[in-house]
Amino acid sequence: HYFLAKENGLKIIPVINKIDLPGAMLDEVEEDLINLTGIKDVSLVSAKTGGGVKELLERVIKEVPPPEVNYEKPLKALIFDSHYDQYKGVIVHVRIFDGVIKKGMKIMLYSNKKVFEVIEVGVFELNLVPKEELKSGEVGYFAALIRDTKDVNVGDTVIDASYPDTKPLPGFRKMKPVVFASIFPIIQDNYEDLRKAMDKLYLNDPSFVYEPEESDALGSGFRCGFLGSLHMEIIQERLEREYGEEIIVTYPSVKYRAILKNGKEIEITSPSKFPDSVKIKEVLEPMARVKIVTPSDFIGNVMKLLESRRGKFEDMKYIDEARVVLIYKIPLSKLVINFFDALKSATHGYGSYDYEIVFWEKSDLVKVSVLVNGKTVGALSFITYRDEAYRKAKEVLQKMRKLIPRQLFEVVLQAKIEGKIIARESIAPLRKNVLQKCYGGDVTRKRKLLEKQKEGKKRMKMVGRVEIPQEAFLSIMKIE
Repeated sequence: HYFLAKENGLKIIPVINKIDLPGAMLDEVEEDLINLTGIKDVSLVSAKTGGGVKELLERVIKEVPPPEVNYEKPLKALIFDSHYDQYKGVIVHVRIFDGVIKKGMKIMLYSNKKVFEVIEVGVFELNLVPKEELKSGEVGYFAALIRDTKDVNVGDTVIDASYPDTKPLPGFRKMKPVVFASIFPIIQDNYEDLRKAMDKLYLNDPSFVYEPEESDALGSGFRCGFLGSLHMEIIQERLEREYGEEIIVTYPSVKYRAILKNGKEIEITSPSKFPDSVKIKEVLEPMARVKIVTPSDFIGNVMKLLESRRGKFEDMKYIDEARVVLIYKIPLSKLVINFFDALKSATHGYGSYDYEIVFWEKSDLVKVSVLVNGKTVGALSFITYRDEAYRKAKEVLQKMRKLIPRQLFEVVLQAKIEGKIIARESIAPLRKNVLQKCYGGDVTRKRKLLEKQKEGKKRMKMVGRVEIPQEAFLSIMKIE
């Protein structure tokens, strides 16, 4: 974020927070900030106690330059956030760069060219305070009865509808998701509530994308796209905490590219979209360059972790005597499953990482389909490397065998690749003792009772339905 701010010519003020903590390493952190920024005046604050906050705010007022004002130019405003009001629609938070916005004015959202009439403008205090107008250099909000939350995108430019040729503010582009997973409500009756919660999340996080999806096992839900594994965890946490939704998140997948034998290239965002092997010429996967900052005592642990996840060493740099930066090339798919937890464990909580997608590489990938009593369960299927397929499939089936309750008939669990069964587990049926009341008598009578029970089990297996508990889906997330 520092380098991004520097590239855009923003004023940098180095600040150290949480100085009240007993474990705060002020001297070391201050030295790091000075080395990074070249600015020797570092502000020390504690948001908890309020220490240094007043001085920091005064410094911000003094050092950060005021915005330029252009009242005479046509309206040009930047959307930086939004929220939803059930009476006024989307409340758009804006910074006015040029011109004026006021009630009754017709505005246009540049990215989709949609026109709306402004019904209210105002500024932020403890509550929203209406004003007659917002001028160049001011920050505030406007309402224009925008009902569709997807019309408003953070980073978009608002212009005067009377001047449709106004050029937008630079830098806006729609973010493309790189990690995908499906989200289903645990109780299907809550589907509509989940949809509304996602609509509200999208308002201030347009990088989160979703579309309806149907699953035989889990019912109605959404196929969702995220910027990364951390973004996925944040969305999941917000849905559960802020909106009280009880959800199941399926096994995450990255976006792959398949080049078919007919020359066509397709994107694969879920196992269900993985084409038949006979049609595939090659499959490409995204590769990431990951930078890990760790105490030097844990270099061995981190290297072992990365190499176990198909990482390839590129460089190592010492920040100082105690800390080092490791740079590896690693498949993105290996970063989205439990990598953060594994890194924290390997470094006793002191490791941190950042990554960027750098190129696409050919890989030997296959789709593993999971079958329950011969029926494919799409939500349990996954894409993996061919040489890891058997191990992962076996682990999935073994976990499911422990989690799915026993039925009155045998439940057969299978994993399949390209039409070939590679792993199998069985859940034995619950059996009634039909010989309990059979005292003595000929052995053929006992055999006849057992054969009759066997036939009944066969018929039950043909029509019986296996309920798969949510723990079975969650358990797959823990397989590396």
